[in-house]
Amino acid sequence: MSVNKVYYESLLAECSHYAGAIELLKQYRPYLETLPSIRRPAESIIAIPLPTARIRQPQPLPAQQAQTAYTSVDAVLQLPCDVVFLMCDPEWKIKTGMEICLFIHRPHEDFSDLLGRWRQTQILLDKGYEWLFPLKYKHLLSEGADTPHPLFVVFPETPSRISKGLKGAALPVICHASDRFAAEAIAQEAVVNSTSSAVEAAVEAIDQTELEAIEIPEGFDEENL
Repeated sequence: MSVNKVYYESLLAECSHYAGAIELLKQYRPYLETLPSIRRPAESIIAIPLPTARIRQPQPLPAQQAQTAYTSVDAVLQLPCDVVFLMCDPEWKIKTGMEICLFIHRPHEDFSDLLGRWRQTQILLDKGYEWLFPLKYKHLLSEGADTPHPLFVVFPETPSRISKGLKGAALPVICHASDRFAAEAIAQEAVVNSTSSAVEAAVEAIDQTELEAIEIPEGFDEENL
């Protein structure tokens, strides 16, 4: 069974806010315990949806210019993860070393696609990076941590092979179930169906109007056709 797109979009939107991020982390206690202050949650975690980072990429130098063969060139890239959670010290207003890359199971995504996004993230963040913060957090040190930590989220509709594969790869995975998401999906489907019905009714009415507007010549005998 494929994951409903509404589930993915709804969870992505919720995790973009600190309250939704903490609510999700409650399902994985080892990460929740890294939160600097549970009493000041708004100042203890930054959630960046569809994050971008300045990645340091080594580039070869001409042989005559350097004793070393490579230099560093910065490139701004969007990471394959869905959200990144950055822990912050609410007293000192600085970012701590804990960084969590969240991967939400996307519609029509299979095990290799989901795991591949984490592997690609590992490759991109291996050479050094800086986060591109929202303006509100520009005062924070943006330098990346040495080891980003992954967290995978699946849904009840997610094929069991995906959860089994992630656990087999020793990666943290949680199953997120929400009756509200299901209600939103049903409501959206109802809107689509009602819209389709309205369109069909309008087309039928137009067709009927056009038929009534056709003038039939005098003496026309339909039975002789």
